Amino acid sequence: MPVVHRYDPPERFVAGTVGEPGQRAFFLQAREGSRLTSVALEKQQVSVLAERVDALLDEVMRSEQGAGLVPAVGPTTVDDSDPLDQPIEEDFRAGTMTLAWDADSGRVVIEVFKFDEAAEPPAVEEAEEPVAEELLVVSLSPGVARAFCRRAQAVVSAGRPPCQFCGNPLDPAGHLCPRANGFRRR
Repeated sequence: MPVVHRYDPPERFVAGTVGEPGQRAFFLQAREGSRLTSVALEKQQVSVLAERVDALLDEVMRSEQGAGLVPAVGPTTVDDSDPLDQPIEEDFRAGTMTLAWDADSGRVVIEVFKFDEAAEPPAVEEAEEPVAEELLVVSLSPGVARAFCRRAQAVVSAGRPPCQFCGNPLDPAGHLCPRANGFRRR
């Protein structure tokens, strides 16, 4: 029987980081009362999750069932720029994530499954419902989901600036740019 961390709806659901740019650890946090779940994940996972949630909301907004229900942008009253809640203790590392629109409740449902190192990734045509020993399930209103996307995209872009020549992240001391034949660019 899997351990399910369910928040329907959470008081707070955010993406955030710990550490300096270049050494940051990324987390999703859901909180309801004193109950807190922190899931570690990769920067790319945060970025893709925000993009996909935005795309899902755009699609629902264009459909008949979502007309008038989904805002084009999240209300600023639900913006959350506070740091992650303390203590930040990793409950599990994110693996597969699923995303759905629950038409009955008018909410976005995000499921984050625990990463399983032993499991082989399924072939694209074999994609089945993931089974995990632990997962996070969060149900968000459209406005809160839009605000989550805005914050997640800001968190991802707050890292090291990219090199204008190769696109790799720049360290404060510069980096060995492959486009400069091994010379340091600053």
